[in-house]
Amino acid sequence: MIDKNSLPYRPAAGVMLLNPHGKVFVAQRLDSTLEAWQMPQGGLDEGEDAHAGALRELEEETGIAPDKVDLIQRCPIDLYYDLPDDLVGKMWKGRWRGQRQTWFLMRFTGSDEDVNLETAEPEFRAWKWADPSDLPAMIVPFKRDLYANILKAFADWL
Repeated sequence: MIDKNSLPYRPAAGVMLLNPHGKVFVAQRLDSTLEAWQMPQGGLDEGEDAHAGALRELEEETGIAPDKVDLIQRCPIDLYYDLPDDLVGKMWKGRWRGQRQTWFLMRFTGSDEDVNLETAEPEFRAWKWADPSDLPAMIVPFKRDLYANILKAFADWL
């Protein structure tokens, strides 16, 4: 049994992407049977800047190119989540207890046709624009507090 408390947090970045109507981009993961949705996010490569990593993850997961988004705000603090005990040791080869994420609020300047989930390594099966207030109820339970904190951090823009 792995002692979760002895493991570090995985450095990561996430993007809350707003369309012109104030809706947020969310997608359903391919590797989950849950009706859970999430915003684009993922681990940073060693030495990678959080903003660069957020743009890379956005493009890798959604096909949205960096020139189709404008940065609005960087969350002033890093946000954390812990994996549930049954996932520690199974995800990320057992190296991490959860993630330490830097979140970015970005405006989508493209069109829905710029979204392409059929990327080189697909992660999502479906996507949609959602009302920000619906996000906590849409996410897997262990990330609900994280999403509530993201909403608080960007409240002035939502």
